[in-house]
Amino acid sequence: MKATIYQGHSPRLPRSDVNIVIDVVRAFTVAHYAFLRGAREIILAGTEAEAFLLKEKNPCYLLGGEVQGFPIPGFDFDNSPAKMAGADVRGRTLVQKTTNGVRAALNALGADAVFVTGFSNARTTAECVLDRWPYGSIVNIIASHPDGDDDLACAEYIKGILHREECFSWEAVAERIRHCGPARKFFDSSQPEFQAVDIDYCTRELPGGFVMHVDCTGELPTIVRVDNDELYRIGPAGKRSEAEV
Repeated sequence: MKATIYQGHSPRLPRSDVNIVIDVVRAFTVAHYAFLRGAREIILAGTEAEAFLLKEKNPCYLLGGEVQGFPIPGFDFDNSPAKMAGADVRGRTLVQKTTNGVRAALNALGADAVFVTGFSNARTTAECVLDRWPYGSIVNIIASHPDGDDDLACAEYIKGILHREECFSWEAVAERIRHCGPARKFFDSSQPEFQAVDIDYCTRELPGGFVMHVDCTGELPTIVRVDNDELYRIGPAGKRSEAEV
């Protein structure tokens, strides 16, 4: 596969078969835990106003996200994976608005397939793409934080898996995430809004089971959970894994 890394929430992306958008600290780690807690879907909102309008039209929706890392007044959730890991969101639709990850995902909708991930689901996502897309496919890997080593480390990890030449262990990637610039405030006692436990969640690689696919067939781009036994829904036409042959 031809996999290329781009950094930032709005890079100019070439045409590709697959776009993988990364936000480790913390948007798509939160999304991963939301699905583990049974969330139905996550709508991507470009602005706070759009999120509030969706809530007004659909009072049962739950709003989650941040602006520059801080909670948004009136939202049901902030951007904490630790809190989401204990939340009751089973069967619920979430609306997510964040500074980097959501913005980057909305900027990356031009591929045949779009996935989002944190580090927790990175290997599962990479292995899905490697399995479902044929040799020669073009993959853009977007590290959404403009200068954070967390997303870049995860992007390099994914690229290594796609190229079948893994240069970094998951432990090495987790260490880079823990010591990256965006993580520093979580260990700063003068900033109590940020809790170190969130970084613990962001540095855990969890067993596979599903990927987070951005479905663009509806009115708004929406992250949906696609389980391993449903991957045929998102691979290119005619592409089957060895297990299905």
